[in-house]
Amino acid sequence: MISCTTTNTKTAESTDIIIENEQVKLIIGSDGIAKSLVYKPKNEECLILGENVPIFTVTQERPYNNEVKLAHPNKRTTFFADTIYREGDNLIVGFEVLPYEAIIKVKETPDYISFRLEDFIVEPEDYPAYLKITPPPTSELCILQLPVRNRTHFGEWLNVSWDDNLAINILATDQYARIDSERRNGYRIMKADAVKGVKLKGTEAALIVSETKDFLDKIARVEEDYNLPQGVKSRRDSRTKLSYYWSANVNPQNVDRHLEYAKKAGFRHMVIYYPSFLKGRGYRNLGDYDFDLDKYPNGKEDLKKMLSKIEEQGIVPGVHFLHSHIGRDSRLVTPVPDHRLNLLKYYTLAQPLGKTDTEVYIEQNPEGTTTADGARVLKIGTELISYEGYTTSPLYMFTGCQRGVDKTIVNAQPVGYIFGLLDVSEYGATSVYIDQNTNLQDEIAEILADIYDAGFKFLYFDGSEGVNDPFWFHVASAQYKVFRRLNPQPIFAEGAAKTHFSWHMLSGGNAFDIFRPEVLKDVTRKYPAEEAPRMQEDFTRINFGWLGYWVPDDNTVGTQPDMLEFVTSRAAAWDCPVSIHAYLNTFDAHPR
Repeated sequence: MISCTTTNTKTAESTDIIIENEQVKLIIGSDGIAKSLVYKPKNEECLILGENVPIFTVTQERPYNNEVKLAHPNKRTTFFADTIYREGDNLIVGFEVLPYEAIIKVKETPDYISFRLEDFIVEPEDYPAYLKITPPPTSELCILQLPVRNRTHFGEWLNVSWDDNLAINILATDQYARIDSERRNGYRIMKADAVKGVKLKGTEAALIVSETKDFLDKIARVEEDYNLPQGVKSRRDSRTKLSYYWSANVNPQNVDRHLEYAKKAGFRHMVIYYPSFLKGRGYRNLGDYDFDLDKYPNGKEDLKKMLSKIEEQGIVPGVHFLHSHIGRDSRLVTPVPDHRLNLLKYYTLAQPLGKTDTEVYIEQNPEGTTTADGARVLKIGTELISYEGYTTSPLYMFTGCQRGVDKTIVNAQPVGYIFGLLDVSEYGATSVYIDQNTNLQDEIAEILADIYDAGFKFLYFDGSEGVNDPFWFHVASAQYKVFRRLNPQPIFAEGAAKTHFSWHMLSGGNAFDIFRPEVLKDVTRKYPAEEAPRMQEDFTRINFGWLGYWVPDDNTVGTQPDMLEFVTSRAAAWDCPVSIHAYLNTFDAHPR
């Protein structure tokens, strides 16, 4: 229910706008200030009062209206809502200084109240015809912002403040809303933003206020209504909490021995790393996804048979891949690098580039460009060029250039040609990242979904941080491009990076890379044991693995029973699983 007695004029008298369902009443002053958020069954106020926090704001990189530009500093500025009135289900929001208004559509349901940026109202005189822009010039619009009183727990990932009795949550209804919070003295400003370049119109977020025992039910309703991944259902599946056996070398020839070890250890899940069935060297061939025909002569059919065999033994198979990485030996890089690889910076040739030149002259100052070994790579036409250094005073140039790296085709380009700095993965520099604004991730997602269809039931999104800015959007969006193609939905997923929308997919949180036996207990205290209670505030478990299994030798004491007991006991204390990296030669050689 939305109730308001104001007239439909921007200059209406100060009369509160009330938005409510059976659980909660939100009161907004006609001046745009969030005045109250009351949980009705207990008449409990959820906001810190008197802080005059506007419920809506708009941000511009600089003023564009000519008179505003003349009168105010030209800098990034956030303008507060200062008037609100109602037309049906729409809130018409005006802002200080700025000439235009925003339309926020409100939907009230028994489980949540949603806020959606529907449109803008821009009058012809706001931006006269001589201004050749597409109005309104909005960088960001905050579609919901509330000063929520602190409670015992705050889930940073899910954006929920809660205690044993009550939970208050601002939740994106898809991957497009930027969800965040800002800490204050005794409260947090919880907010949802629509961001230009990602999505403005149509961006939506839900406000949930409920008893904590019912909170996940409310999220499940949002997931159902908006056709989101079923993160609540996955968290409630008992299989999500089971530990797993991980291997990078499982194939039809040795799967029986792996099953023998996995069953002896009591594992009921098995994660198969992609090198087990794909051809290539480490990350270097990611993107090709060619089956290793020496081990799988019939390709996917042999993989399906092996996965069926694993399931027949009572063990559920999952897959581990790097969805956003493209290997530098793959067909997407060499001999001609694909135009959909991500570029971090752009430069303009100040002089023609010949095929034998070892210096690349540019118009821009390259100061701040990467100097990391292996990552100093330019993409110019059909060619990748590495550089040793660059100048930061005129004449600007890249120096010590090696032409045609990664066996790419050397080419010449004219003055004025625009090229870029290749986005090389910081993890070993053997792969590069996809430009998520192109369709390449979708192409890769189709291939990965076809592999998953062989019989995998859950997955690990490794390398998820490997996307372009804005990371808050692309990390989850790249995962979702894969996840939404998987049918049926995975039992659970884990991943190496997460953002707000990932919550609906990564019901297993994350694992950690393996640590040497000598430091295992210390790093377990430092990392998984520190993260586990924080993730519980997001209603999520983590994985206390991956555990290595080291053979004792002159350089290490090797993995010992007390180490495994230490990690598994800490995991059990937080109701979390573990996982172990399994290599047959290591198991065979270990004295224990």
